[in-house]
Amino acid sequence: MKIIHLVGARPQFIKLAPLLKELVGVVVHTGQHYDDNMSKVFFDEMEIKEPDYNLGIGSGLHGEQTGKMVIEFERVCIKEKPDIILVFGDTNSTLAGALTGAKLNILVAHVEAGLRSYDKTMPEEINRVLCDHCSDILFCPTETAVENLRKEGITKNVYNVGDIMYDACLHFLKIAEKKSKIIEELNLKANNYFLVTLHRPVNVDDENNLKIILDSFDKLDKKVVFPLHPRTRKMINEFKIDIGENIKIIEPVGYLDMLMLEKNAKSILTDSGGVQKEAYFFKKPCITLRESTEWVETIGNGNILCKINKNEIIKKVNDMSTRKFSFDKNFYGDGNSAKRIKEVIEKWTLH
Repeated sequence: MKIIHLVGARPQFIKLAPLLKELVGVVVHTGQHYDDNMSKVFFDEMEIKEPDYNLGIGSGLHGEQTGKMVIEFERVCIKEKPDIILVFGDTNSTLAGALTGAKLNILVAHVEAGLRSYDKTMPEEINRVLCDHCSDILFCPTETAVENLRKEGITKNVYNVGDIMYDACLHFLKIAEKKSKIIEELNLKANNYFLVTLHRPVNVDDENNLKIILDSFDKLDKKVVFPLHPRTRKMINEFKIDIGENIKIIEPVGYLDMLMLEKNAKSILTDSGGVQKEAYFFKKPCITLRESTEWVETIGNGNILCKINKNEIIKKVNDMSTRKFSFDKNFYGDGNSAKRIKEVIEKWTLH
């Protein structure tokens, strides 16, 4: 059985790491994330083998980027003749892989299937829906995801295997605690800073929204540690926005350092889906700077949605300090998602 693992963005490298230990295959990197801090460092520290192919697509408009990926990935598939393509998450790389497999009549398995924010202004939501309807095998991280697919008439070959990012978190946290020096290097104290990530177009491509968010961060009562996504840095420079003294800008960090920053933060502010989950894994209060989320289980269980309004952001951060949240529910499995995916794939090869 020949497997192709198609990845292209930082969250997908994290999901690939535990699965590649169980299912050896050809690794194809679309090049969607190409900055070393967003790509190479993950392969290095998570000991993922070098990609067998790097399509080198880079950035671009959504249609242009996805189209180029389909063209180049199709060539790889024709050459490699895989039995199955595994795609991860909800990026343009995910959609390109699912479309290519469907057109070439190659089995497509979607890892992290069934998520829905029901916000069609998000490109990721379109990618999720289309990818799920192109896929032959759907690996869901939660029961909510299974139910979402059922509502859309997808009930065959749907498996709740748990969240593969939880696999990665459990495994790499032990390594991070031994190897990462980020807390000492930044002279941080546990539970005495806020961790921020920000990259979604609705927040960073809108000058007014970005100014409101950054201004609110500067008014918080603890230091804000902000690993700056290349897209966000670009827009801050374009808009000529001044960064307040309360915000500590750092370069994007690798996975091990990110785990330690999350584990030691007082609270987390983010527009990232993956970081919302990791906040839950670490039992950290999270404010999601969006009006919807695909990780609906976390809402009311440590995670609060927040509109882009300065007073609301500051108030919700302050309220977090006095509220008690439950992090006891097991929404995301037991950390054995990769093994379950392997078992299902192996059964399919016997058909």
